[in-house]
Amino acid sequence: MTSSLDLGNAHVFLTGGTGFVGQAVLERLLSAHPGTRVSMLVRTKTGQSSEDRLKTLMRKPVFKTWRNEIGADAVAEQVAARVTIVEGGLTSIPALPSDIDIVIHSASTVSFDPPIHQAFDTNVGGALGVYGALLASGSDPHVVHVSTCYVGGIRKGVLPEASLEHEVDWRAEYEAAKAAREQVEITSREPATLAGFMADARAKHGKEGPQTVARATEAARVAWVTKQLVDAGRSRAESLGWTDVYTLTKAFAERAAETMWAQDGRRLSIVRPSIIESSLQHPYPGWIDGFKVADPLILAFGRGQLPDFPGVPDSVLDVIPVDFVVNAMLAAAANPPERTGVANYYQVASGATNPLPFLNMYENVRQYFTEHPMPAAGADGDVPVPTWRFPGEGRMEKALSSAERRADLGDRLIDRLPSNPRTRKWQTAVSRRRGELEVLRTLSDLYRAYVKTEVIFDDTKLRELDASLPADKRDAHGFDVTKIDWSDYLQKVHFPTITKLTRAFAGRSGAAGAGAAKEAKPLEQRTDVVAIFDLEGTVVDSNIVEQYLWVRSSGFGKAAWPKEVADLLTSLPRYLAAERRDRGEFIRAFLRRYAGMPAERLERIVQRGYKDTLLRHTSEAAIERIKEHRAAGHRTILVTGSIGTLVAPLAGLFDEVVASEMHVRDGVLTGYLAKPPLVDEARAAWLRQYADRNGIDLSASYGYGDSHSDLVWLGLLGNASAVNPDAQLAREAQRKQWDIHTWKGGGRTRLD
Repeated sequence: MTSSLDLGNAHVFLTGGTGFVGQAVLERLLSAHPGTRVSMLVRTKTGQSSEDRLKTLMRKPVFKTWRNEIGADAVAEQVAARVTIVEGGLTSIPALPSDIDIVIHSASTVSFDPPIHQAFDTNVGGALGVYGALLASGSDPHVVHVSTCYVGGIRKGVLPEASLEHEVDWRAEYEAAKAAREQVEITSREPATLAGFMADARAKHGKEGPQTVARATEAARVAWVTKQLVDAGRSRAESLGWTDVYTLTKAFAERAAETMWAQDGRRLSIVRPSIIESSLQHPYPGWIDGFKVADPLILAFGRGQLPDFPGVPDSVLDVIPVDFVVNAMLAAAANPPERTGVANYYQVASGATNPLPFLNMYENVRQYFTEHPMPAAGADGDVPVPTWRFPGEGRMEKALSSAERRADLGDRLIDRLPSNPRTRKWQTAVSRRRGELEVLRTLSDLYRAYVKTEVIFDDTKLRELDASLPADKRDAHGFDVTKIDWSDYLQKVHFPTITKLTRAFAGRSGAAGAGAAKEAKPLEQRTDVVAIFDLEGTVVDSNIVEQYLWVRSSGFGKAAWPKEVADLLTSLPRYLAAERRDRGEFIRAFLRRYAGMPAERLERIVQRGYKDTLLRHTSEAAIERIKEHRAAGHRTILVTGSIGTLVAPLAGLFDEVVASEMHVRDGVLTGYLAKPPLVDEARAAWLRQYADRNGIDLSASYGYGDSHSDLVWLGLLGNASAVNPDAQLAREAQRKQWDIHTWKGGGRTRLD
C-alpha cells in the first residue's frame, strides 16, 4: 500500500510555529506543499504587530533556501497569501475558522525542569485550550499532536507505539499543580520565611543600602518560590514513575488529546520524537535554532567543564535529526487514521533500528574536540579534553558534593583576606571552579536519566509509514533512520554547527576570561559625561580612621597622644560593627571624634603636615586618570563621605568636590554632620538627580570605587571600574566584567 504525501489545498492550523520544530514545519509547508494555507498561533507581544513578527520570522535561516529559490518579491507575496497570524496564547485562543483541515500542535515548554505549574499550564492546559477552541470552531480536522518518546516514564525494555498505560488522574494532578503555586506563594510571605530572606540580604547587601536589601530580599523570595515549585514538579514526577515534570505533563497532554479529540469519529495522530537535533539534509545540513537537548552536554565537555559524568556507557542515547521529525509529522498529517476513535501513534526514534550507544556518542565527542579543541579562557593554549570513567551515580554525587564544599570554604576564606592582586587571582580561580561545578551539578541532575535509560522506543509503525511513501519521494521526504551514519553526522554536521554558535570559537582575542588584562581604550571627547571618583581606598590609599590619626598627630601634644590612641582602640569594635552594618552609620559614628575641635584649627592642620601626608598617599595612577578625563572634556567629580575640609588639598584635581559638611557652633565642630553622608544608595540618588539636572549621559559616564557599598551607584554608570576592590566588589566586578585596577599611593608632595 502506498501512502500519500500530498496535503493538497489543506488549511493547516499550527501551534509552536516560532519554535525549533515549528519553524521547520512551516518552511516545509511553504516550500513543498504550495497549495496549503497556514493559520499560525502566535503569542501577542506588546509593541510589535503580528505582521512585524511574521516578517522577522521569515528572515530566519531556516527559510533561506526557500527564499533564494523563489526570490524576495515572491516570498512577501506568498506569505501574505498563505500565512495568517492568530494572536493569542495556548490557554487564550480566539475563535478559530470553521474550515481547518489539519492541526499540528507542537507548542510546549522547552525545559525539562520548569516549576510545576508552568509545565502543567503549557503542556496540559495548552492541549485543553487547543482542543477546546477546535471543538468550539466546528472544524473537523485531523490533529497531529506532537509529544515525546520519553512519555513512557522510567522503565526498561520496549515502549510500544500505542496509548500509554497508566491510570493517573491527570485532571486532578493539574488542579494540584495550580494549588501548589498558591500554597508556596503564601508560605514565602509568612514572617518566619521572610525573616530568613531579610537576614541573608542584610548580611550580603547591608552596606549597599536599605532599598538594595529590600530588592535582594524580594529576589530571594522569588527564587525560593521557583525552587520549591521546581522541586515539587521533580518530586511528583518521580513519585509517579516519570523522569521529570516535562515528560509527566507531556504524557498527560497525550491523555488530554485522546480524551477530548480521539472520539466521536474525530481523527488523531500522536507523533513522539526522541531527542531532536540539527538537520541531516533539509533545509540544509546542520540547520538548528539554538542549543537543543544534547548540546549543553557536548559543549560543556568541550569546555572542560565535565571531567566525568554518571552515564551508563552501553545505554542508548536516542537522537534524531529535525528534518526526519518534520518529514514524519507531515507524512502522518497526510495519512489520517480511520474514524474509529483510535489514534495513530508514531515514535520518531533511532534506538530500535539504528542505535547510538552513549559510549559511541562520548567517543565521537572526544574525537571531535581532540581534533578541534576549544581555546582556553584567559590563557594561551587549548582546553584539555577530559577522559570519562563513567562513575556510578553515588560516587559522582559524593565527589561533586565534596568539591562544592571546598569551593564554599574557598569563598569564605577569600572574603576574610585583604583584597589585593593575589587574592583577586585566587578569587577568579574559585569563581571559575564554582561555575564549573554549577554546570556539572545542573547537567548531572537534568540529564542523567536520559543517558542511563534502558528503554527502547519501538518504531515499527513509523518504518511502515516510511516504506509506504512514494519511491520517488523517500529520499527528500522520508525518515529511514538506517540511512544515518552517526559518526559522519556528528563529526561533519552536528558538532561543527553547534560549536559555531558559541563565542569560544570566535578567535583567541575574544577568549580572555575574568581577570585578564584589557587594552585601555582612549576616552571619547564628550561634555555630557562625568567621571565619579570615590576617595578612600580609590584616589588615596587610606581611610577616615587614618585621616583622623593624621589630624590628631599634627594637632596634639606628645602627652595627649597615648590616651587618644588607647581610646580609639577601645572604640574600634564598635566602629567595625557599624561598618559591617552600614557605611553611613560608621561615618557618622566616627566623625563624632572631631567634636570640640575649632574649625579654624582643623583648617590650619590640614594645610600643614596633614596635606603632605595626604598627597603621599594619593595614587599616581588616579591622578593620571583624572587628568585624562578632564582632557577628554569629562566633568570630574570627587564624592566622599568624609568632611570637605579633609579633602581640600585634592580639590584642584577635580571640577567639583562633593563631601560631607560638619555642623559648626561658635566656630567649633559639634561632631554632627549637617546632612547624612553621601554613600551607597544616597550617592546613587544624588547621581541620578545630578545627571538629570545637568544633562549627563550616565550610560557613557565613568565611575571608580573600592567598596561593596559602591556597587549601587557604580551600577548606574556605563563604564564602572573597581579600584583596589574588597572581596565582594571584586567578585561582582568579575561577574559584570568591569575593569579592575590596582592603584597605590604615589609618594607625591605636589599635584602638578
